[in-house]
Amino acid sequence: MSRFNHRNKWTQRDYIVRFLSIAFVIAVFVTLMPRESVRTYHYHEGGIWDYSTLIAKDSFPILKSKAQLQRERDSVIQFYEPYFQAMPSVADSVIKIWHDVFQNELKNSVPTYYESYVTSKLMEVYDHGIISGEEYNIVEDRRISTIRVISGNFASKRSSSEVLSPKTAYEMLINSADSTKYKSSVLMQCQLNRFLTANLRYDAPKSKQALMEAENRITPYQGQVIVGQKIVDRGEIINAKTFRILESMHEHIDGREKSKTEIILNLSGQLVYTCIIVILFFLYFQQFRNDYLGTPRAMLLTCSLFLFFPLLTYAIVVHSNLSPYILPFCITPVFIRIFMDSRTAFIAHFMTIMMCVPAVSQPAEFVTIQALAGLTAVISLRQLTQRSELFRAILIVLAVSVLTYISIQLINRRVLYIEDVNYSDLISISISCLLLMVSYLLLIPIERVFGFTSNVTLIELSNANNPLLRRMSEEAPGTFQHSMQVANLAAAVAERLGAKNQLVRTGALYHDIGKIRHAAFFTENQRGINPHDRLTDVQSAQIIISHVREGLALAEKHKLPQVIRDFIVTHHGKSLTRYFYVQAQNKSKDIEIDPANFTYPGPEPSTMEQAILMMCDAVEAASRSLKEITEETISDLVDKIVDGQLAEGHFKQTPITFLDIENAKDVMKKKLQTIYHTRIQYPELKK
Repeated sequence: MSRFNHRNKWTQRDYIVRFLSIAFVIAVFVTLMPRESVRTYHYHEGGIWDYSTLIAKDSFPILKSKAQLQRERDSVIQFYEPYFQAMPSVADSVIKIWHDVFQNELKNSVPTYYESYVTSKLMEVYDHGIISGEEYNIVEDRRISTIRVISGNFASKRSSSEVLSPKTAYEMLINSADSTKYKSSVLMQCQLNRFLTANLRYDAPKSKQALMEAENRITPYQGQVIVGQKIVDRGEIINAKTFRILESMHEHIDGREKSKTEIILNLSGQLVYTCIIVILFFLYFQQFRNDYLGTPRAMLLTCSLFLFFPLLTYAIVVHSNLSPYILPFCITPVFIRIFMDSRTAFIAHFMTIMMCVPAVSQPAEFVTIQALAGLTAVISLRQLTQRSELFRAILIVLAVSVLTYISIQLINRRVLYIEDVNYSDLISISISCLLLMVSYLLLIPIERVFGFTSNVTLIELSNANNPLLRRMSEEAPGTFQHSMQVANLAAAVAERLGAKNQLVRTGALYHDIGKIRHAAFFTENQRGINPHDRLTDVQSAQIIISHVREGLALAEKHKLPQVIRDFIVTHHGKSLTRYFYVQAQNKSKDIEIDPANFTYPGPEPSTMEQAILMMCDAVEAASRSLKEITEETISDLVDKIVDGQLAEGHFKQTPITFLDIENAKDVMKKKLQTIYHTRIQYPELKK
């Protein structure tokens, strides 16, 4: 059983909460999972049919391609005849206005014979027919050859070249004049464009009906496939005709109305599939990482990622034409690897892509590529401490994904030449890898929302220029040096045991910040004067114990992460301030001393990193009191301190083994021997 898998007895409330959580996740997936059938065949025109011989299971029509239908619609529009309603009263009213304007405004400046000439020309252009400029452009753009003009109950054909727009009508008035008798300059002076208005009005209802009748003559089908008919053989080249038949088959399957039985069976399949995935995912945590089930933030992050990407995949498949490969699925293993552990990261990633299977067309290919990409992300991104590590991991993931995709195409003989490669999927895979860089930007929001602390944050907190650490180095320099030594020692032990070395290093730097307030009461900061000489043993013990409470207050004031605060309150556990307790016992042999006055408030360590810090803190502090530095004295000291902590039960709540403790002692012994090694005495020059 995993050392992280301590099984606590579940209460009835625990069972209800977990059951409702599983039911909620299943309900969300089943509700939003696509109901449309997903294509099980992957093919393209000119490619090879890699599957077994395909026989039609139903009769269906062969649909024309969109390009062919558009060509037929374009040809029909050329023979389409829109309807215009003639308005004879327009010409009469315009000519009357012309006479009035000429008599009142132009009579003195324009010769009289121009009046009758313009009248005849206006009658001529109105006989041609004038339509608005916008409608005239539509007729020209659609290359409509004839129109129908409705006059009363009769509709007559008229060539579209005869019809005028206000602009062409004006040009006809000006340019067709006899230049010897009627000058264009005089005609322009009359501002004839004021007397040109449309006398043919577009009849939308009749025109729309005529267009519908023309388009109805276009049939969307070009043949029929009969049930039992062979469509394509294995290894056959997919020509244009076969491609249209395959496309028509899929559109027929997608478009036909499903029976009630089919709907029930489809829903049942989705429900059973979802239950299997979700329950297996839950059983993984119960079997191997039961500690996460009792950590709401861990389960909330995992479930959020587990829900997010499949639901986003369903939305893309239903509402867009984008490829699912464009989604950065590797964000799931990256985040869970950073904040939790590698095995959980891969399991969560694998279960996530398995939930996407019902929505993708090539599930085996999709699962293979995404699984290998996720495994690569977990392996290549051991700890995110620098941006370069993420960029390196992204490049490796991109290379593995692209090579896997091309390899599958070669294995399935879908790629015979370089031009056969489906570059759209490769582009989608590349975009998904680029989107992985968003994970670095999302680290801070994830930390704030779910309460995690990344290595990037821990490294920032470890900077000696941090205000709190700088204050400790100035006000409690001995404590600062002690914390630095403990940090190095604890990080080495964590590295040996496979624990989070950056976490324990940062926790060690801050574990004694509470000593800042009463720095002089701690031996590492004293300069010959011991203020404990003026206090009782109980008072001295309480001041020493108070550094835990003071440290927690400083951590809250400076908004240190909760995981760092946990190191502050657990690095002594519920141990005794043994020096003052023993001294008080020796002074009062006949009076029983209450150990509670000399005991730290705790709690005891609950993680491996906290246990490592407790051991290293006690060993490093005790090593300063050694009078003789040898391998034997250091070894005896480490064994005495750690074995004493073990005997007192400080590690009962931590997932640490006896082998881990032995390895930790071995590392501490070697490190202390290196720190306190005997230096070479330099000789003096003889005179």
